This record gives sequence, C-alpha cells and structure tokens, in this order.
Amino acid sequence: MKRLFVFAILFFAFLMVDAQTNVSNINWHWKDYQKDTVHGISLRQAYQYLATINNKPTPIIVAVMDGGVDTTHLDLKNKLWTNPKEIPKNGVDDDKNGYIDDMHGWNFLGGKDGQNIDKAADEKSRIYHRFKSQFENITDTNDLKTELQKNQYQVWKQTAKEIEFTEEDAANLQYIKMATNALQKLGKSIIKEINDTNFTIQTLEPFQPLGRTTLDAKLAYLRTAQIIGIEKETPYTEVVNELKEYIEGKDKSAKAKSTPPENIRASIIKDNYESLADKFYGNNDITGPGAKHGTHVAGLVASIPDSSWNVNKLYPSIQIMGVRVVPNGDEYDKDVALGIRYAVDNGAKVINMSFGKSYSPEQIWVDSAIRYAASKDVLIIHAAGNEYYDLNVKPVYPNPYSYYLKDTAKNVITVAASSDFFINETLLTDFSNFGPAIVDVLSPGEKIYSTIPGANNYGFLQGTSMAAPIVSHIAAMIRSYFPSLSAVKVKKIIKQSVWKPNEQDISYDIPQKDEAKSFSEIASAGGIVNAAKAIQIASIYNSQKASNKSKNKSKN
Repeated sequence: MKRLFVFAILFFAFLMVDAQTNVSNINWHWKDYQKDTVHGISLRQAYQYLATINNKPTPIIVAVMDGGVDTTHLDLKNKLWTNPKEIPKNGVDDDKNGYIDDMHGWNFLGGKDGQNIDKAADEKSRIYHRFKSQFENITDTNDLKTELQKNQYQVWKQTAKEIEFTEEDAANLQYIKMATNALQKLGKSIIKEINDTNFTIQTLEPFQPLGRTTLDAKLAYLRTAQIIGIEKETPYTEVVNELKEYIEGKDKSAKAKSTPPENIRASIIKDNYESLADKFYGNNDITGPGAKHGTHVAGLVASIPDSSWNVNKLYPSIQIMGVRVVPNGDEYDKDVALGIRYAVDNGAKVINMSFGKSYSPEQIWVDSAIRYAASKDVLIIHAAGNEYYDLNVKPVYPNPYSYYLKDTAKNVITVAASSDFFINETLLTDFSNFGPAIVDVLSPGEKIYSTIPGANNYGFLQGTSMAAPIVSHIAAMIRSYFPSLSAVKVKKIIKQSVWKPNEQDISYDIPQKDEAKSFSEIASAGGIVNAAKAIQIASIYNSQKASNKSKNKSKN
C-alpha cells in the first residue's frame, strides 16, 4: 500500500523556493562527475568548450508538447517562440495556417469560446466503452472480418480486464481515504502552533511543540507520512491536494466499467474526433488550467543559467513553442498527431514529449506524424514513462516502433531517468521504464529543480518527464551551434557521448526493489547523457562535414 501512494504522488511533489536561492547548489543535474563526483550532464563544461570555438548560436525552436506553459513566468516569457507572421489579438488568422492568433503556440485542448479541458478519462476507459457494444457479445474471433477488427477486439479484451476494480483496489482506496482524513486532522492541529500552512517534514522534524496535543499530532503526522511515502520537501497543503486528487481519480476508476466517461470533447472542443481532417480546433491559450508539469519541463528545455554563469554570449537562442495536448488524464491521439504536425510546420527542430500511455487506438495518426517530422528533419525527445515497465515487453505510446507501418522511427530519442548516490545511494530510480530495444539513453530525473507556475517560482519534480527535457536542451545546443547536423546525426551524437561506468557490466541497485540492473539493461547507449562530450563530438562531426563539402567543391 505504501508503494501505491508513492506512485501517486512521487512525480508531483514539489517545494516552492525563493528566486534568490543559490540554484548552483540545487541543480545537481548540471554537475560534472570528474569535478563534482555527481552524475550530472556536465553542462558548464559544455559551455566552456563552446567558448573555445568560433561558431555562433543560431535561433532554435523547441516545441514543448505538454499540459501547458506559464507564459507569465519571468524566466520563460522572454524565451517564448513568437509567430512572426501573426498579429496579436486581432482575431484574424494572419499567416493563414488555420490557427487564429497563435502567437506562442497552440492549445489543442480548448474550445473556440476560450474553455479548456482540464481532466480527461484514461484511455483504457475510453476504449472499453467505445467498443463495448461492438465486442461484448463476441465469442468467436472468426466472426470478425478484418485484421483491424481482430486487433481492436484483443485490445478491448485487455482493457476489460484492466478496468476491473478489485477488492484489493477498494481496500487500498479506503486506506488512503483514512490516511488523508487523519493527515488533515493532524495538520490542522499542528498549524495552530507552528503557524505555517505550508509546513514540510523538513520543517516539522526540528519543531518543538509547547503542548502535549501538538506533540502527539507531530509524531503521528511523521509516522503516517513515512508509511505512505510522503517526500520530505512536500508542503502540507500540496500533500492534501494531491491525496484528494488521487482519491478522486480512484473513485472514478471504481465506477469506470459501469459508467462511460464523459465526452468532454463534445462539450468543449466540439471537433469531429473521428476525422483527422477536422484539425482547425482549439484556441491560443497555451497555459491552460494546469501548467505545473509543462512549465517545469519548459524551464528544463531552456536550462536557465544562474547569475554565477558568464554564458550570456554563449547561450543558445532557444525559443519555446507551447503546444498544449496533455490533459490531467490520458492524452488523445488526434491532439498528439496534430500537435506534432503544428510544431513541425511552424519551425520547431526539436520536440519534447514528456507524456505517454498504455493504449493508443489511433496509433497510426501519431506514427504518421512522427514520420512526417522525420521527413522535415525534426528530432523528437520522448520520456520513457514512470511505471517501471520493461518496454521490450510492454509498450507505451507514443512509440518509435509502428505496428501499422512495420518500421522504427529514426528521429526519436527515448529517455529513461537516472539518479545519483547522494540522492538514493544508487544511479537508478525505482520508477523509470527501461528496455534497450526502445530506450536510448538515461538522463537525470530524480529531484530536479526548474520553473513552476507563478512569476518567479521554482520547485522540484521528478520522473522521466524531467529527464527528457534535459536531453532536449542538449539537442537544442547542438542544433543551435551546428545547424547543418541532421536530426538523425544529433541522435547518434547524443548516444555516442553518454557517460558509462568503467566496468560496463556493473549493476546498480533499484531503490525499494529487490533487484539490480546494469545501464545496458536500461538503455541501448548504456549510459547517462553528457552535454560536454556531446558538444565536442558534434564539433568534430561538423568539421568533418565541412571538410568533405570543401573537398567535393574542389573536385568539381
């Protein structure tokens, strides 16, 4: 039951931090193993190398396909992509691309009246009820005429199995409800004396209550927090909110088989979901109602340096394009497919996709969009996922391999999350999906610091969602300084440049699991991304390409 709750909140726990915090001590993922003995990406060393070459950075657009980006954040608003062909707020599609006033990107989860989808059902519930009337009375698959129907039937059967809410699920939910009620009562008692509605375990542990009642409440809160796996940095109000949201989701899961999910698209977006040709829907609100995750991701893509860095002239001209396609729940394949095409058509050369799901009923739409991106030389960075699945066996989507097209996209980098010994005494996490047939590289993904909504707010999140945009920043650096290098070449460089342990077969413990894995069992490159080495290799490739071009000219 402890793992149940850890899974629910692990990737969303955060700590509000004042803007004056010395982020050079917080951003462990920037550090260098040789200098700091921390398994970061050697970002400063990468900039030190850039200072030795003559290349000048060119503007690079990175699309953040996510749940929304806070366009008012002081460290992001000046890094937003601005559509040069669009006149703001005039209600006219000036660039004739079909999307009115798309100044900084597009929101595929909105209505033309300004409404936005916030919460959406999981895909397995949508699939189960979508095909229920078609398949529930099928007893012989020979009755199904086409290969597509047979495949849909097998998927539907699997969703019918997974959508069951077991007695164990019900018991776990009841336990979490009881724990939530207890924590709320204990928290209210503690707040009366500590006078801080956002207290954390870190602030509570050294606190010395005056009264016996508050002392008992403190001890009980700490015990309960330990049992259900609350992160020490998580504020009390955030703990309660995340618990309530988790309970709400599980209550819906309990009714999922008997109650079809609300067709929220019909009431807000009002598109014809069955038709990919109906693509000019949505609005230009790229922030939306829940932008914490996407804002954090955008900050990592930008990798905003602190004031101690003297890299202003070296910093790549990264422009963040917001493409809102991920609700609180599973994304819709149509939005993902059109989001990729929108990003490509409007100049993005890197697309970050920190999302995924276990089912993709319109997979062919997304597969085709990924290959469209490949045809336009666009690199896609995708988070591997946080379920601790072996992706060699169990797929998540989007997926570089296409069941329908029978090929693997070469322009996709799939990223697993790494850690460090000072965080949890190992280099691996207990949440990251793995599998070298799909996963390419590891990247820091545990307790990662970045922007969160609010003019000047920062905080910690963790998951492969954080690991992917760190790779996107490296890709953006390469494509900014060496724009002649193709997306496929940049992927090759990033994989070639990973840090590997001297003993490549060494295994690292998986926290809270009785097993260990080597890097080669996690990702095909067998190591953690390294910005400095990537820039050095990119420089070599770029010189070789220039030399070959010069030789070809002389021959002609």
